[in-house]
Amino acid sequence: MATTRTSKEKPHLNIVIIGHVDHGKSTMMGHLLIKLGQYDKRRFREIEETAKKMGKETWKFAWILDRLKEE
Repeated sequence: MATTRTSKEKPHLNIVIIGHVDHGKSTMMGHLLIKLGQYDKRRFREIEETAKKMGKETWKFAWILDRLKEE
C-alpha cells in the first residue's frame, strides 16, 4: 500500500540545541538518535563498553556525536 504525503509534511526535521557548556546538549541528541533508531546498535555497544572501562559511562550518548563527521 502506498503512502501519501500532504503538502505540509516534511521529510526532514531540523533541530537547534542551545545551552551552556556541560549542560547535556550532546547527551540529549545522542539519546534521541538512539531512540529514533538512527545510530548503529553495534557501534553504540562499543561506545558503552569503552565509556564503562574509562569510568565515564554517563558520557556514552555524547560520544555518539563525537564519532560523527559533522561534529
